[in-house]
Amino acid sequence: MSELAVLGGPRAITREPGDLFCWPIVTREDEEAVLDVLRRGAMSGTDVTVQFEEEFARWMGVKYALAYPSGTESIRAALWACGIGAGDEVISSSMVIWAGCSQALALGAAVHFADIDPNTLCLDPKDVERRIGSNTRALVVVHYCGHPAEMDSLLAIARRHGLRVIEDVSHAHGALYRGRMCGTLGDVGAMSIMSAKGLAVGEGGMLVTDQRELYERAIAFGHYERTGVPIPYFQPTREWVTDPALRKFAGVPIGTYKHRMNQLCSALGRTQLRHYPGRMAEIQLAMNRFWDLLEGVPGIRAHRPPRNSGSTMGAWYYPAGLYRAEELDGLPIERFCEAVRAEGFPECQPGRNAPLHPHPMFHEADIFRQGKPTMIAFGQRDVRQGAGTLPVCESVGQTVFSVPWFKHDRPEFIAEYAEAFRKVASHATRLREVARPA
Repeated sequence: MSELAVLGGPRAITREPGDLFCWPIVTREDEEAVLDVLRRGAMSGTDVTVQFEEEFARWMGVKYALAYPSGTESIRAALWACGIGAGDEVISSSMVIWAGCSQALALGAAVHFADIDPNTLCLDPKDVERRIGSNTRALVVVHYCGHPAEMDSLLAIARRHGLRVIEDVSHAHGALYRGRMCGTLGDVGAMSIMSAKGLAVGEGGMLVTDQRELYERAIAFGHYERTGVPIPYFQPTREWVTDPALRKFAGVPIGTYKHRMNQLCSALGRTQLRHYPGRMAEIQLAMNRFWDLLEGVPGIRAHRPPRNSGSTMGAWYYPAGLYRAEELDGLPIERFCEAVRAEGFPECQPGRNAPLHPHPMFHEADIFRQGKPTMIAFGQRDVRQGAGTLPVCESVGQTVFSVPWFKHDRPEFIAEYAEAFRKVASHATRLREVARPA
């Protein structure tokens, strides 16, 4: 094997990637769908969005789907639909972007962060159960980087304690947990479907559930035009909300939010969804090919479910590798990633997003100007946590690294990228001993 590129040798990756990583894939069909909405001036309507919802629900295998302008708002609505309010607690992973749980604070609830499993990077059921208290009302379960969370254990915990389960599927559209679609196992699924995600519609979100009560509550919270009062640009064609306790607020959203999706995005969503299963299947072939080529290489592990488990990674959004420095003569992950970048993959970086639990937002923010942090403003116990309290989350910067997100299964290209990682891992001792060139 040749000398490392970072030490002056030839690069492992020699081919120009072309469209290997381009996403989303936009065709004339997508353009025409968007232009139709634009030409009709129907951006603020709902006819296309309702069609998108119906098609999305069929694909997911659920009774109801409700579209949103962002994944953030779909999670906010899911929390409210599940009854989360002032004084409550929800348990969530700290290893998520702020949009995965901070909406609880806007409802007056606190977020009790739990640690993650070092192999799945999802909520660790053992750590979840010990954090449940008298005010805990729900688990927000994130299928992180596309890896399905351990839902059987988490659902069993929720049943024992009478908790709602909200699945955040923003990283895992189409992923399976033991043969079942992620987002359909808990009470409600919510997700971002923005342009960078697996299923890309521009900017949007989706809520899915089989429970009519939750669906109607989500409608009443932010989809005011569907609550029963005709308005100039929307004449209700069905009885969206049947609960009298919700119908009396018809015409005004209970949450005071406007949750209608822009129909340029729902039109794009419809065309993208038609092709998504096939594109997702190709991504899975490509990503599994990459990791199969690296099977058994010391120091690096695939972040994916075991073979024949019935679980899959969907479109592998935000793909990661697991780093084990002790198998590579203690080589720091920063040096490992630097060497991989030199081999021709410039996006290789250590870590993921920073854990949320030490952030001042969850310690000091007084959202409602009550003179105290919102995390304790409504009588909750103090569940704020600082550095050192969630060791697995806090170690991700040293145990996780980024890998290529292939959109096409092109073996000759994938082999070069796999070789870059193999080459660096195989030279770990030399890399540790040799100083960086001046």
